[in-house]
Amino acid sequence: MAKIPSISLFFLLCNLCLSMASLNNEGNALLSFKQSITEDPEGCLSNWNSSDETPCSWNGVTCKDLRVVSLSIPRKKLNGVLSSSLGFLSELRHVNLRSNKLHGTLPVELFQANGIQSLVLYGNSFTGSVPNEIGKLKNLQILDLSQNFLNGSLPVSLMQCTRLRILDLSQNNFTNSLPIGFGSSLNFLETLDLSYNKFNGSIPMDIGNLSSLQGTVDFSHNLFSGSIPPSLGNLPEKVYIDLTYNNLSGSIPQNGALMNRGPTAFIGNPGLCGPPLKNPCSSETPGASSPSSFPFFPDNYPPGSSEGNGNKFDKGGLSKSTLVAIIIGDIVGICLIGLLFSYCYSRFCTHRNGKKADQSNYGFEKGEKGRKDCLCFQKGESENVSEHIEQFDLVPLDSQVTFDLDELLKASAFVLGKSGIGIVYKVVLEDGLTLAVRRLGEGGSQRLKEFQTEVEAIGRLRHPNVVSLRAYYWSVDEKLLIYDYIPNGNLASAVHGKPGTTSFTPLPWSARFGIMKGIAKGLVYLHEYSPKKYVHGNLKTNNILLGHDMTPKISNFGLARLVNIAGGSPTVQSSHIAEEKSQEKQLKSATSEASTFSSSMSTYYQAPEALKVVKPSQKWDVYSYGVILLEMITGRLPIVQVGASEMDLVQWIQLCIEEKKPLSDVIDPSLAPDDDADEEIIAVLKIALACVQNSPERRPAMRHVCDALSKLAVTPN
Repeated sequence: MAKIPSISLFFLLCNLCLSMASLNNEGNALLSFKQSITEDPEGCLSNWNSSDETPCSWNGVTCKDLRVVSLSIPRKKLNGVLSSSLGFLSELRHVNLRSNKLHGTLPVELFQANGIQSLVLYGNSFTGSVPNEIGKLKNLQILDLSQNFLNGSLPVSLMQCTRLRILDLSQNNFTNSLPIGFGSSLNFLETLDLSYNKFNGSIPMDIGNLSSLQGTVDFSHNLFSGSIPPSLGNLPEKVYIDLTYNNLSGSIPQNGALMNRGPTAFIGNPGLCGPPLKNPCSSETPGASSPSSFPFFPDNYPPGSSEGNGNKFDKGGLSKSTLVAIIIGDIVGICLIGLLFSYCYSRFCTHRNGKKADQSNYGFEKGEKGRKDCLCFQKGESENVSEHIEQFDLVPLDSQVTFDLDELLKASAFVLGKSGIGIVYKVVLEDGLTLAVRRLGEGGSQRLKEFQTEVEAIGRLRHPNVVSLRAYYWSVDEKLLIYDYIPNGNLASAVHGKPGTTSFTPLPWSARFGIMKGIAKGLVYLHEYSPKKYVHGNLKTNNILLGHDMTPKISNFGLARLVNIAGGSPTVQSSHIAEEKSQEKQLKSATSEASTFSSSMSTYYQAPEALKVVKPSQKWDVYSYGVILLEMITGRLPIVQVGASEMDLVQWIQLCIEEKKPLSDVIDPSLAPDDDADEEIIAVLKIALACVQNSPERRPAMRHVCDALSKLAVTPN
């Protein structure tokens, strides 16, 4: 009997020790997740041990008040299935398992953790359908299931996730129609990407209710059919709507966000017609006579057209006497208008003729006419900034331009560079404002209006990654373009060093990646949001300038056309330039070398189809951008010396891939070894290779490139 208490005490102590060392329930749930992972090559789950009391110190796990609130293990090459045990984490808010090798179906039990706010699983190999239980996630704000193999219909219960802000289902195999109430239920949606699936049926009529959407709304590469709902025009005007490559038909509504869109948003739908497409709608086309295509007339128009008032307009139309009176009235009116303009001209302009032109310090002619003396109407009555401006004025394109031509001509000027399309000066005004002034050629005096139209369209472009054109000047002998001055040179010098220098500080990967994203954003703006959906056509590292904090700015946009209108190469004969010949001689050698480098390298940035005589395409810019990415990754010029022969950079990269060379042989040696950066570099390299595809149809649009880079940027270096 004496042994019994000692035995009881022994078991009591054992139980106490086990309870002290045992892992809590949430830790056990995560260990079940670990057991479902068959491969963990980077050992990111190595410190997940049952000997811990809680999982709060484990890799990828975040706790609050000792409860698991976040599981984030992206890009770690985990191979396995998604354990249902995650559904037992009652306080779980965020799940990020993107860019791994997870497969299998989405477990129904996962959605028992109904506090989940973000579920990011893109870039895996999940299959099957999305469970109906997803509707339990009332607090869900971010759902990214893109780049998987999910299929089936979207569950109607998804419409219960009314707090969704980001919904990305792109690059899956989803089928059937979108759920009823898609537009009216998800009012907080800011991002919507359904591209590259097999959705069919019509686009929901209530889609225009999604007033919070931003960026690109992507329905492309699906099987949507029927007409485009006019309610799409109710979306915010800055939203780009991509409907390419579907089975849509009928006329394209011309209202709201659908107005003034280029044809690129609608290509791949043979049944669509009407502007902006070239194929007009027939009278039998559904929607061809929609109210949005014609002016609105009241029901009682014209007045008195009922049968009871038939006397007002007889069947024979207007009488001969009425027609004669109208014609005489028109002739008298035209004569009066002609006399009025003759009076204006003789009163305000004649006394200006014959005066000698003033000569500026630069040798630019101000012209023989006064700036505003011949105007019969004030500038404020014109909608166009230069509609009534004389051709010898400095024309501002920005309300912030406070300097005039005299101040510009008196300023100090220094030659920055010369090329076949003009000379660029750094100009410092008396108040310290620094500008870049490009001189174009002589001639073209008969094309002033054409020049004005083109330059003012360019002047309306405003984006942080595009150089702003602030003003211009036109005369018979001089044409000037006045830009913001960008202080840190161009990207070519930042990557390769300035011509003539032996050493320079190479850019770190973080700076290069930021520049890549900035260029992409600038191109998306030019391609999608600029007034004419522009194509740059001459994108290269020399045309990417670097501002404060190394912010990239796309330059020389639209320059070739302006030079063509201006009429040739510029002259450099002026008194002001003569005073600077000593400076110019010092710069001549380096400038000539840089100009030769730029012109000889330009062809290696051009897309293969650009060598043919075809209309420029946005896919040209995508190819050039891909070459720039390769240049920044490798640190090499667009042409590479291989033994005794030369090959372009794209061919060299493809050769390295075929020969399975290690990454260290490809990337710029100046980039410090970094495992996280290496993964990012490989991802950017894949994007670059997609951009330099030989076939323009296989190259991605810049908005897709920009989205891909933004996703890479989620995890900092």
